Amino acid sequence: MVKYKDDIEEEALNAVFAALADPTRRKVLQDLERGHLSVGELAQPHGMSLPGFMKHLRVLEDAGLVTRAKDGRVVNLALAPEPMQEAAMWLSRYEKFWSARLDALGRYLYHQEELNPPWKEAQRKTSRPSTSPGTTPPAAKKSGARGPTRKR
Repeated sequence: MVKYKDDIEEEALNAVFAALADPTRRKVLQDLERGHLSVGELAQPHGMSLPGFMKHLRVLEDAGLVTRAKDGRVVNLALAPEPMQEAAMWLSRYEKFWSARLDALGRYLYHQEELNPPWKEAQRKTSRPSTSPGTTPPAAKKSGARGPTRKR
């Protein structure tokens, strides 16, 4: 099957959002904002096994959100901004859409409030006579004294 550019971009975007869905991975990205860190430095505050933590790093790396560089026996990771920028661009299209929709809703609600001010509604509610048949019935009485208890 032939993969088209749009399909590849969509898969990459799906991988970015899947990677960002986990709070541990988001914290790793937040830690990497300070600069490159070793795997050990990244894993230490998370309190999980190294193999379990490495799975999180692999997801981030597969999504292209981090880059790996080996310096002797130490593996350092750094942020890769490109996938995050592409995700931000994708989200900005929907931000524009929803901003326009919410602005239109705000204008509609403002005009509705001008036509029907809340204080007029409150006046209408308080000026109507009650349609109830009478008074509230008295509260039920509490039960009497406790009955005898069985001995075991």
